[in-house]
Amino acid sequence: MACRIKPEVSTPCINICRMDEQNRFCIGCFRTLEELKRWSSMSEDQRLEIMAQLEARAGV
Repeated sequence: MACRIKPEVSTPCINICRMDEQNRFCIGCFRTLEELKRWSSMSEDQRLEIMAQLEARAGV
């Protein structure tokens, strides 16, 4: 029987989990609360799409 290794989920998390009240993003990863809630149920493509937006959010 072949052993299946579950691929790692892409995440921008850097373990600084605090919401910026003004911008409504996590100050560590720049995801919204809604994105954080849904992250584990999103497809890898959905996660990568959001991750592509994070650099722009960091410049806010």
